[in-house]
Amino acid sequence: MAQLSVGIASACYGLGLTAHLALGLYLARSGRSVTGTPAARWPVVAALLASAAWCGLALLSLSWNDLAATYLTEAADLARYGLWYLFLVMLLPREDGGGPAPATRLMRRVAVGVLLAGALVKLLYALAPPSEMLSRLAIAGSLALPVCGLLMVEQLFRNLREDQRWNAKPVCLGLACVFVFDVYLFAEGLLFATFDGDALAVRGTVHALAVPFLLVAARRSPNWIAKLQVSRAAAFYSATLLLAGAYLLFMAAVGYYVRFFGGEWGRALQLGLVVAGFALLGMLVFSGAFRSWLRVFVGKHFYSYRYDYREEWLRFTAMLSAKRSPQEMGEMIVRGLAKMMECPAGSLWTRQGSGQPFVQTAAWNTPRVADSEAPDSSLARFLATQGWVIDLDEFRSSPRRYGELALPTWLLGSKNGWLVVPLLVGDELQGFVVLARPLTALQLNWEVLDLLKTAGRQAAGYLAQMEATEALLDARKFEAFNKMSAFVVHDLKNIVAQLSLMLKNAERLHDNREFQQDMLLTVESSLEKMKRLMLQLREGAKPPGGSRGVELTPIVRRLVAMARAQGRTLETDEGEHLFTRGHDDRLERVLGHLVQNALDATPPAGRVWLRTARSAGSVEVEVGDTGSGMTEDFVRTQLFRPFSSTKASGMGIGSFESAQYIRELGGSIDVQSQPGQGSVFTVRLPAFEASHGSDLMRLTRP
Repeated sequence: MAQLSVGIASACYGLGLTAHLALGLYLARSGRSVTGTPAARWPVVAALLASAAWCGLALLSLSWNDLAATYLTEAADLARYGLWYLFLVMLLPREDGGGPAPATRLMRRVAVGVLLAGALVKLLYALAPPSEMLSRLAIAGSLALPVCGLLMVEQLFRNLREDQRWNAKPVCLGLACVFVFDVYLFAEGLLFATFDGDALAVRGTVHALAVPFLLVAARRSPNWIAKLQVSRAAAFYSATLLLAGAYLLFMAAVGYYVRFFGGEWGRALQLGLVVAGFALLGMLVFSGAFRSWLRVFVGKHFYSYRYDYREEWLRFTAMLSAKRSPQEMGEMIVRGLAKMMECPAGSLWTRQGSGQPFVQTAAWNTPRVADSEAPDSSLARFLATQGWVIDLDEFRSSPRRYGELALPTWLLGSKNGWLVVPLLVGDELQGFVVLARPLTALQLNWEVLDLLKTAGRQAAGYLAQMEATEALLDARKFEAFNKMSAFVVHDLKNIVAQLSLMLKNAERLHDNREFQQDMLLTVESSLEKMKRLMLQLREGAKPPGGSRGVELTPIVRRLVAMARAQGRTLETDEGEHLFTRGHDDRLERVLGHLVQNALDATPPAGRVWLRTARSAGSVEVEVGDTGSGMTEDFVRTQLFRPFSSTKASGMGIGSFESAQYIRELGGSIDVQSQPGQGSVFTVRLPAFEASHGSDLMRLTRP
């Protein structure tokens, strides 16, 4: 190493010695921990002191240039890696009983194996005669140390909750800084069979960069590790990373072996292996079967329970509760259950109503089946009473385990059929799902069956809720139709009553020309009303056109003609032309109802009047009579409610419709009534200012 590089290396290792020693003594004397866990404090202190010793021995080896100092430096480097491994293993998750989790036990074994392999390789390198192969082997052993450390840091950080990661970031960043630099250093040395002198010179400073991060973590001192638990996703990604690293190392080793010992055909074979390696890697990345196998492998060997129930439940619930149409709900249920078992296809069978057969209502990657299953069939009764998940392979081999169950031909003849999952709501069978065989062979045990039955009940609950919602919507539609029919019947009753009275008076006033004209107008108006009512009933809609300005004077005149056709007199005043907002027909029907009720409640000798006036931005319509009147209790509790009326043959629909429409227009209705003295209805409606001239012409006038 050049003199300048030696000077830089000495300064860097001196800085590393000072930083690691200072932080180690600080943690030892203050009692602080970088994790808030007292048990993990001493491994950190020991690792820092070992790192300081490593930096000190590196300084000695640079000064003395002695092999013994170099070997001691390598031993100190291996020792500090072992202490950092111990620290990380103590932070990895533990089971509820206090023992290490399966993933933690595996990481502990990997760490011990890497340390032993590194120690063995370094020992062979120190004792055996020097050779290029042994040198590369020693560098490969050194490379495995930071790779294992990075894997442990990744496992630790991925298992932290979101609220814990802020506190854990300094520790993970500091250690990742150390391990990433060493991976670069040793990977380059393995590739070119020699180390980069500049990278070796600054190694002490780079490792010292982890000290500030650890100091920040110690100053925060949170117990962020207390509730750390390993997740299946983290284990899956860690296992993927480990397999990918092992695969790359294996391919690199094979490539170097072929290149150096293959002779003349070594270069060609090396290129062939590279192409084959990339092809194999692409197949593994894009193969769903391999990913399925990996999940099963991780669940079987890393956990005492195969499934992460919290994650499965949240994912399945999010899928079912997504804003999709009812037609897509069936396919979502099939896909959700299939994904739990890594199945590539499935179908859903439901019925459209009570007593109807089960038919295939949703299919995912499977052909449509035209067959149906009766609700009293052997399959339906078995699923409803037992609630079992039927394994078709087990049924074919040992049908006695399922008692008297007889499966239909369409199900037994299915080549890809694997499981039949019941969808139960209480004791009622809502439907069932037929799943295809999984991409990777899966052993059915109590855990798998319980998960499927629980998910099936949840899916059945969503199906039942969807059907109940559709039934409620249909009921509301019928309710709206019945309500509209009641309004139409009430209006037709009033029209029939008007025509009956008109015919009765026609016998007495048939020679009166004024009566004849009013009669013709009344018949024409009644005919138009009936046409509009029938159109509204058929189309189920409100009168066409939006709210607009309505003049009250023509409505008042038509109501006067209606009363005259019945042989009665409606007193009115000839006031100013007033306008309000609404529909002509509905507003006339509302006011006509009030006038007709007043006529019915008043004897021929009594008075019935209708007056209009303007009042503070609104229009007031007063309909009064001197008839029988109403009690205060009836006005307060029963008036304007459907099916409540003072008339023996009344339905109370007209009053309810009148009050409802007046509220829709933004108006109000007040009632004053006393028994035997009559009633006064005051309707207040928003005024509508109608202009018969041009605003432009008005502005141009002087």
